[in-house]
Amino acid sequence: MSEHLQALWTLVGDIWTRGFLGIEVGRLLIALGIILAFLVLRHFFSMIVMARLHRWADRTESKLDDEAVNALAPPIRFVPLLVGIFIAVGYLGIEGRLAGIADNILRSLVVFTLFWLLYAAIGPFSFVFGRLERIFTRPMVEWLVKATRIGVAFIGGAIILELWGIQVGPLLAGLGLFGVAVALGAQDLFKNLIAGILVIAEKRFQPGDWIRVDDVVEGTVETIGFRSTRVRRFDKAPVYVPNAKLSDNAVTNFSDMTHRRIFWMIGVEYRTTVDQLRQIRDGIESYVLDNPDFAPPAEAATFVRIDSFNDSSIDIMLYCFTRTTDWGEWLAIKEKLAYHIMDVVHSAGAGFAFPSQSLYVETLPEDRPESFVPPEDGGDKPEARKQQRLATERQTGERQAGDSQAGKGRKEAAEVNEEPGPSGDGEDAP
Repeated sequence: MSEHLQALWTLVGDIWTRGFLGIEVGRLLIALGIILAFLVLRHFFSMIVMARLHRWADRTESKLDDEAVNALAPPIRFVPLLVGIFIAVGYLGIEGRLAGIADNILRSLVVFTLFWLLYAAIGPFSFVFGRLERIFTRPMVEWLVKATRIGVAFIGGAIILELWGIQVGPLLAGLGLFGVAVALGAQDLFKNLIAGILVIAEKRFQPGDWIRVDDVVEGTVETIGFRSTRVRRFDKAPVYVPNAKLSDNAVTNFSDMTHRRIFWMIGVEYRTTVDQLRQIRDGIESYVLDNPDFAPPAEAATFVRIDSFNDSSIDIMLYCFTRTTDWGEWLAIKEKLAYHIMDVVHSAGAGFAFPSQSLYVETLPEDRPESFVPPEDGGDKPEARKQQRLATERQTGERQAGDSQAGKGRKEAAEVNEEPGPSGDGEDAP
């Protein structure tokens, strides 16, 4: 029994001495303890150092330092762990081939931490790109921020690959050939990407604008992506529109309106007198010109004129613009204007016209011959048919003569009562 225990103890001693990959188990446990100690130190480091950084940021009025501290907090908390790994690897005293691997791991962790700091700093320090909004649009600036982050991540990854002996140049060349093959099958993707860049560069619209693309979509722009743009319709349903459709089709941007138009044709009855028409027109015009809700003629065209003689009404054209472009405020202004127009028309003693027709019935002349009544018998004889034809021709001639005299009389009456007036074929307002 003692021999077996001695053999087991010898085996444990050999394992403890040889360890793992030529490193003693005791040194491995101590190295692991060092890493665990720095993990605990990392907790206190976050409590003390980060709390002090937050207090320092709170003393300033700028929000930039607060955002920077919050963004840089994760990579800063990783620094104590990195230091612990560096000390633990140095304590192990790794030699030979493993020494090169351990060195590459440490270098990769250092590069990863540095580029993590740069990647995190792009967000709070993106105000530098904000100055470019004078030249580019806000979506273009957002794209630049995203491209910068992708570039930082790509460079950091390339450096780490170079540390491990992986050449990035040939890898990029291979990816280029692969990209050509992919591009042949993804033409629409690149088409929409280029279209999105053109839309942003031309400043057609920005997030928050109300746009309309005929037969495509109408609503509020939310985001402009690399491939598609998300537009929220007025029924709150999102629509994802490919950028190519927004680039190739005509886009109406209602958010860029300077004023909103009101174009009404107000019809009054034909029995309205000239004085009443003047009173109605002047009342509407004075309301529009004196109301600060409407743009003056110097800013936008304003017309209140008797426009045309319609089939059932005399039309007054109202053409004006409101200062506000908000739809709700514009509707409220239109409502007040409608109330005022009704008051003006009624106070003038006139009324609004509606589609109607007048029917005039003439009385027949007293000497008009009665209708022909066929004979009761003998209608089939030749003599009877001849007499019937002669009577019919005589009645027709007398009727035509009477109609000719009546038409001549009506024509003379029309020439006497005719008054000159506008044709009503005027052009519409622009």
